[in-house]
Amino acid sequence: MTTVGKSPRESAVILSQVMLPEDANPSGNVHGGTIMKLVDNAAYVVAVRHSRKNCVTLCIDSFKFLYPVYVGELVTLKASLNYVGRTSMEIGVRVEAEHLTSGTVRHTASAYLTFVALDENNRPTPIPPLVPETETEKRRYQEAKRRRAKRLRSLKD
Repeated sequence: MTTVGKSPRESAVILSQVMLPEDANPSGNVHGGTIMKLVDNAAYVVAVRHSRKNCVTLCIDSFKFLYPVYVGELVTLKASLNYVGRTSMEIGVRVEAEHLTSGTVRHTASAYLTFVALDENNRPTPIPPLVPETETEKRRYQEAKRRRAKRLRSLKD
């Protein structure tokens, strides 16, 4: 059976949510854990869209908070595939916060997550390859490939 590859745009997702008081501490700063959960959800959608299988988070290679997010801001997560192995895939997520009345948008966080696709017995299962099309997708693929090699080397140590 030949598996047809898919482009990153076929599984990419943009999710948005207004941050409410229950998402924040008493000072009005949104909890980092709230942002992390949103990032994990966005990456999950990308992983399942690509594989059409149940997927689980294997690891988070990098999660950088650049600026705080405040109650009342619209958080937008832009998630897409960077790399696909045999059963795993790296997803990059960019988090932006928009002050709705001024229209100011800030890049507030970025993360790289690795997900694994599972079969009906909850065992890793092969997934379609990734076919990067644009120069940006090809660059992200190569960068993700280097991160994967580094991750695998660290498992041997």
